Amino acid sequence: MSEKIGERFQAETAIECLGASAQKRGVPVPPLEVRLVEGAEVALSGPAGAWDAATLTEAIRLRRSLREYSEAPLSLSEFSFLLWATQGVDRVMRDVATFRTVPSAGARHAFETLLVVQRVEGLAPGLYQYMSHGHRLLAATATADAQEVAAACLGQAMIASAAVTFAWVAVRERMTWRYGERGYRYMYLDAGHVCQNLYLACEAIGAGACAIGAYDDAATNALFGLDGRERFVIYLASVGKKIARS
Repeated sequence: MSEKIGERFQAETAIECLGASAQKRGVPVPPLEVRLVEGAEVALSGPAGAWDAATLTEAIRLRRSLREYSEAPLSLSEFSFLLWATQGVDRVMRDVATFRTVPSAGARHAFETLLVVQRVEGLAPGLYQYMSHGHRLLAATATADAQEVAAACLGQAMIASAAVTFAWVAVRERMTWRYGERGYRYMYLDAGHVCQNLYLACEAIGAGACAIGAYDDAATNALFGLDGRERFVIYLASVGKKIARS
């Protein structure tokens, strides 16, 4: 094939190539939240107090990808803060759109957040989903093994040692309902917004994050029970407390 896949993607998602979106054809708006796992709900605290730990200027200046973590756990309130900072819902507009702590094209917010927890106080290790509408967790009955996730991410060892690994799952219909095929562009842009907030929020609690874009798509989706087409992992990040340096 003479034409590169990336070039085709750019060309075929250009504005002039798009037909009428599902929204314009009168298709009902997709749900603003979907359950990816089944399990018991876990209440979370609000984010109050965490902002005092670092100024925005300090967070921007100090932000780095961190691949080595201490054995210290995250507190449940710190974990709650990271979830709020990355996907917290500020308000819902007529069950059509949500306004959150991160920007999203058309306020579509096409992501759900899965979490492979290893060291969070008050939580058993395992797989969780953040339910942003209501700011709560679902403790999945399914299991998640950090070593297997690390293997699916091409052997990136920091996942196995992280306190928690975030896996953002794209729900395709939620974005393409409004934007058609161009919605794929916006989902990848939105993933960057979310992960940068995670980096900055981690600085506020003495933790660090490492964004993960290198992973085996089929293996990673299979681990989380995703079909890889309508719902697929779009980005991951490991998180853990910083190692104290003398």
